[in-house]
Amino acid sequence: MSDTTTVQFDLAPPSDDERRRLEGDLDDAERHVLLEHGTEAPFCGVFLEEKRPGVYTCRLCGLPLFHGGQKFESGTGWPSFTSPFSEDHLTTIRDTSYGMVRSEIVCARCGSHQGHVFPDGPPPTGERYCINSVSLEFTANGEALPDKLGRGAPEGEAWEG
Repeated sequence: MSDTTTVQFDLAPPSDDERRRLEGDLDDAERHVLLEHGTEAPFCGVFLEEKRPGVYTCRLCGLPLFHGGQKFESGTGWPSFTSPFSEDHLTTIRDTSYGMVRSEIVCARCGSHQGHVFPDGPPPTGERYCINSVSLEFTANGEALPDKLGRGAPEGEAWEG
C-alpha cells in the first residue's frame, strides 16, 4: 500500500515528443475535453456510477488526481470529488467563459482540462471538484498505476486509494 505523503510523483511536463505520442492516443471526445477545454454531456460519463476504491488519474499523462474515497454523488451529472489526490497535482485557472466566473482545474503535469471546482461541496472541504469522465482513467486498489511517460516510479506499485 502506498501513502500520498511519502510517494513523490514527477510533475515535469511531457516533452514535445511525449505529448505528441500521448495526444495520438486520444479519441475525438477526449481530445475535445482535454485539449480544447470542452465538457462532456451530463449523465453520460463512464465514471459517474464507479464506486470501487482506487485512484483516478489524468487520461493524458497518468498523474493521480483523485482518490476513489473522495468521490460523492453530487446530482450534477459529472463525477464529483471533495478534494484532490494532492494539492500540487492540479492547477486552478480563472475561467470566464459562458458569462460565468469559475475555477477551471487542469492537470499540473500536462495542463489537460479536467473540469471545474466549486465552493458548494459537502464537508469536510466544502468543495466540489466536478470532473469530466473522459478526462480520467481509473486504477482499482491493488493494480499498478499507469506510467504513460515511462519515467519509472511508482510503476508496478500496488495502490490503495
